[in-house]
Amino acid sequence: MNDEGERLQKVLARLGFGSRRRCEELIADGRVTVDGVVAELGCRVDVDDEIVVAVDGAPVGVKPDLVHYLINKPAGVITTADDPQNRPTVVEMVPREPRVFPVGRLDGDTEGLLLLTNDGQLAHRLTHPSFGVEKEYLVEVTGQPSRGVIRRLRDGVELDDGPTARARVSAVQPSVLRITIHEGRNRQVRRMCEAVGHPVMRLVRTRIGPIVDPKLKPGEWRALRREEVRALEVAVGDQKPDRPTGRGG
Repeated sequence: MNDEGERLQKVLARLGFGSRRRCEELIADGRVTVDGVVAELGCRVDVDDEIVVAVDGAPVGVKPDLVHYLINKPAGVITTADDPQNRPTVVEMVPREPRVFPVGRLDGDTEGLLLLTNDGQLAHRLTHPSFGVEKEYLVEVTGQPSRGVIRRLRDGVELDDGPTARARVSAVQPSVLRITIHEGRNRQVRRMCEAVGHPVMRLVRTRIGPIVDPKLKPGEWRALRREEVRALEVAVGDQKPDRPTGRGG
């Protein structure tokens, strides 16, 4: 906090936290911090600095040029900014400017929801294991998993890099499972299913934390709404509300 930059209530109002008067009340109530220090009325912040503004313990992206895109990645598209083999990449699915990067990874053969952003602070928290953001998948497998197999997937299976954490697993159809995990290991869902004798035939991510969009078609993208960005910020905030935990692989 310093004597330069914008007044904090103006920044918060621009981000959708209400009128300036409402934002002043948030500050006066001690619900806003800057770099871990409770903010005071009248303080100013330089949004171009590497500062951490948080409301109710949840960090807020304050840089003016932040964008957050949601894509429905088709199979065959690579989760990278550049591919030496000239395969199609996820960053080619969204506007070129400002430059964005994928939040986490989906294998080339995996389909479904993926976030792209230039919000490094939010991206770091979404991918860091300690925040446990859920990732939900629909998984078509070979064979028909028994109740015992589903129980093994729920309780954790032994992989070459150690046992997996507990997961939420249910049968949608005889050969289709819904799996929700909160770890970010490489190809985790595929390796889990292979370990119990039911290799994956098709894998689609259907949810990232609070973000779902069944209407977004493969190959399409859209910008996140402000309330969706805020839901992600709350999901990785220091003061986490009661909610399921998890992330995906």
